[in-house]
Amino acid sequence: MSENENIKKFLDAVRGGKRMVFFGGAGVSTESGIPDFRSVDGLYNQKYDYPPEVILSHSFFKYKTEEFYKFYRDKMLCTDAKPNITHTTLARLEREGVLAAVVTQNIDGLHQAAGSKNVFELHGSVHRNYCEKCGAFFGVDAITDSTGIPRCSCGGVIKPDVVLYEEGLDDKTVNGAVRAISNADVLIVGGTSLSVYPAAGLIKYYRGKSLILINKSATPYDNLANIVINDSLGSVMSLI
Repeated sequence: MSENENIKKFLDAVRGGKRMVFFGGAGVSTESGIPDFRSVDGLYNQKYDYPPEVILSHSFFKYKTEEFYKFYRDKMLCTDAKPNITHTTLARLEREGVLAAVVTQNIDGLHQAAGSKNVFELHGSVHRNYCEKCGAFFGVDAITDSTGIPRCSCGGVIKPDVVLYEEGLDDKTVNGAVRAISNADVLIVGGTSLSVYPAAGLIKYYRGKSLILINKSATPYDNLANIVINDSLGSVMSLI
């Protein structure tokens, strides 16, 4: 099937959808200037004293907290980034009552910034931070406006509410995402290589007949999809 035919089938599916769910990864936000992890120019292919997957681990945060925050402030906080056409289109579809939920692996909060309300952030958000000692919550400015190790007034270390390596996903968030995906009539998966588990495995809960994968490169789930479009997410979503 040609790409044009796939695009037509995609638009037809969107027009007919009543309980659509969008499941997205890093490719959703790269068009807002936020680097992904696994592309040629991604964080995993840059050089640091430690590999990013080591720095972004629970153990590293616990034992080398100051080093963690040097990397985190430099590479994980993109507070100037703005929502792009994918974010704004999804927010519009939710307002129109046809998109039931967004499930995202991203931690940048751009879906909410665009106006989306029902967002399941599988890996947390840089905009939420909490004191490990007293549990007080802080916005992202607690990190950006501090140096070294950010601390609460009680003396406790402030930790980003993001899921680090060696940490499990939040049960409530996962359960909500599973319910949304299970009840979806159309599932659009975009901007993700579907190689990060357990998040990628959530699409197995989809029971409908319109599984649409939009990604620049192939994914392990292409053979299960009804429609596969190998193109930039923004160029495809702008057609809706």
